[in-house]
Amino acid sequence: MKARWCLLALGLGLGVSHYHCRTRCGGTSIVHLFEWPWRDIAEECENYLAPNGFAAVQISPPSENVVVTQPWRPWWERYQPISYKLCSRSGTEQELRDMISRCNKVGVKIYADVVINHMCSASAGEGRRSTCGSYFNAREEEFPSVPYSASHFNDDKCTTASGNIENYQDIYQLTASAAQVRDCRLVGLLDLAHRKEHVRERVAGYMNTLVDMGVAGFRVDACKHMWPEDLKAIYGRLHNLNTEWFPEGSKPFVYQEVIDLGGEPIKASEYSRLGHVTEFKYGAKLGSVIRRWNGDKLADLKTWGESWGLMPSDQALVFVDNHDNQRGHGAGGASILTFWEPRMYKMAVAFMLAHPYGVTRLMSSYRWDRSLVEGRVGGSCQDQNDWMGPPSYPDGSTKPVPINPDGSCGEGWVCEHRWHQIRNMVMFRNVAHGQPLLNWWDNGGNQIAFGRGDRGFIVINNDDCTLDALLQTGMPAGSYCDVISGQRTAAGMGCTGKRITVGEDGRAHFTIKATEQDPFVAIHAGSKL
Repeated sequence: MKARWCLLALGLGLGVSHYHCRTRCGGTSIVHLFEWPWRDIAEECENYLAPNGFAAVQISPPSENVVVTQPWRPWWERYQPISYKLCSRSGTEQELRDMISRCNKVGVKIYADVVINHMCSASAGEGRRSTCGSYFNAREEEFPSVPYSASHFNDDKCTTASGNIENYQDIYQLTASAAQVRDCRLVGLLDLAHRKEHVRERVAGYMNTLVDMGVAGFRVDACKHMWPEDLKAIYGRLHNLNTEWFPEGSKPFVYQEVIDLGGEPIKASEYSRLGHVTEFKYGAKLGSVIRRWNGDKLADLKTWGESWGLMPSDQALVFVDNHDNQRGHGAGGASILTFWEPRMYKMAVAFMLAHPYGVTRLMSSYRWDRSLVEGRVGGSCQDQNDWMGPPSYPDGSTKPVPINPDGSCGEGWVCEHRWHQIRNMVMFRNVAHGQPLLNWWDNGGNQIAFGRGDRGFIVINNDDCTLDALLQTGMPAGSYCDVISGQRTAAGMGCTGKRITVGEDGRAHFTIKATEQDPFVAIHAGSKL
């Protein structure tokens, strides 16, 4: 039986089919289950994500990659492809197919992270140290399982002495610098020549295999390092989505990784005509506000959006952190908030999910040893072991994700998406979807509140003093359960947390102490008692 579907028209008027976000009816948020095994993702879709209103899952790259040992396998090995075969440490091709089907059956869509800019590092050598056991020779640029040979790479186009990208910010030679970023090797990774027909065919064929299996779209890695016209040619060859799960004629939803913090010749706007783009400035700027750095304060968020230098909302894929910058890499610097600082992190995620800007993606992580080394990355100490792969057995295989009796995860898996504050804000966003931001209030400092039409209202206290205010919520009169301190009971009559009473005039009294573990309150139409 086909799942019931609705479309979020996120790019109306843009005329680009890859803007249409395929999510379960009522769902509006993606969760990145970073490095999860396919079997565990299938169970999470059925047992947790679908019942709690999550729209979709971003999965780790499913293609065959080089196997690296040092002595444990790092997370970044999955971003060094050997072929487009579908076996990885997340599981076999059959397990991938089964997961996609099971998630689709319960209305949770799958977005595949695809690495198509490059193959493995030139230093990876020769042999069969790959997740499917395929032979490769990186020194000679031979990947017979695709097949690719030396003629399919950009060595003849790169003009740097090393063959690697050496300069991202040549303000005097913008054109030359942009070509270097797109035609030279990213940290030694063998750079594919997407202008060549053979490469375009192989890349599109890989993506179409996934489309035909039932994925709803793609997170495309390292788009900044590919020419927009080449990506356009590849996207143009993508099949329509599988009609077992999607309406006939539906196109894959594409969101592209483009790190644009300003000051470089390559701009996110060059890619936004092709699909959504990851807005890296979002987490960096929001993190600075929550941290109260440089005079930033919550009251300033009244104008949050394009006036902050962010791209248009209908083009943006937004997040507080991702798998790169939570480790101090990628973009954003020390302002990025992560699960290591849970109090501030939950405030930032709650604001993101309550505010109407962009398509939201949540991070679900695992822990690593935070021993620090000398040196600075983005203004903060670099974690010595931030390369560590997911929780694994001695043979390097990934451990399952165990669910504890209280709903949290064990064995080093963090599972931020299972924190009840974040889970309940996912539902808040679903309930408030399409409603305007109204009834903004602030104290001129770090206490704010705002509503989403008459469907939701959030209050945040990031000051050093108690918030005590009578606020216009815009909500219908009645008693509501605060979904941050607790939630409504199954019968809908009780509340395990704070109760908020909205009067006939739409106003309610809020008190939030500065010392509270979660200094914010949220109510929505679905939490009415």
